[in-house]
Amino acid sequence: MTDSPPSLLIDPLRLHALLGDAHGRFDVDSLAECESTSTLLLKRAAQGAPAGSVIVADRQTAGRGSRGRNWLATPGASLTFSVLWRFDGGLERLAGLSLAVGVAVVHALEYFGAAGILLKWPNDILHDNAKLGGILVELQNAQDGALAVIGIGLNLRLPESPGECAGFALPPAALDAIIMPLPERHALFAQLLIELAHVFDRFTHEGFAVLRDQWQARNAWQGRPVQVLRDGHLEMEGVCRGADVDGALLVQTAAGVERCLSGDLSLRAA
Repeated sequence: MTDSPPSLLIDPLRLHALLGDAHGRFDVDSLAECESTSTLLLKRAAQGAPAGSVIVADRQTAGRGSRGRNWLATPGASLTFSVLWRFDGGLERLAGLSLAVGVAVVHALEYFGAAGILLKWPNDILHDNAKLGGILVELQNAQDGALAVIGIGLNLRLPESPGECAGFALPPAALDAIIMPLPERHALFAQLLIELAHVFDRFTHEGFAVLRDQWQARNAWQGRPVQVLRDGHLEMEGVCRGADVDGALLVQTAAGVERCLSGDLSLRAA
């Protein structure tokens, strides 16, 4: 019989003290293990959970990434959590939200001195052409507007087994090689929530357009040849021109600039 790994649970009281002016905007539930923080938070949203509800878990047994992939996470090597936020208006007002969230994540990492953090449309966080983390935004209509459950996963350290990352389009990156020493988990988590609150406030009033320039400045493949794939099949190729004011991917093709909004698309370097 082997000993179970030590718990690295986030302490909500300790976190509360680090949130500053944002402390009243989040209600954090810290779990040792769950199926998926986003799945659980969506269930709570259906039961009326308020904006600012957060679930952070040491371990997810069925964490979800983009396009139905599993998100691999182990205690101590990653920080994985989901945030519920409610918005006025319909779902159409939430176009570009995943890109806006990416800006918030970069701001939080830059606060601790990280350099070279880039964003890949629509939901990847990169460093040196490797994947540092990911964002999964799930949207639903609600009685008084729309709601979003935003799942975020960051690699704090590389997985012990390289085979865990086999088959992924990009190799993994880890924060401990970018920020030294690695920020304490509560401080990092608190800064992520603080930056998310700032971005949500701006997005609520002005949409992605107000954050577009910040996203463009960190677009990993700006001006580079790219391929746009759907279900593994080439749909178009051209030069990445970044994102439009509504978050649509812009690709310069032989026929002109094409807009891509579908979350089912995959962007690859040509």
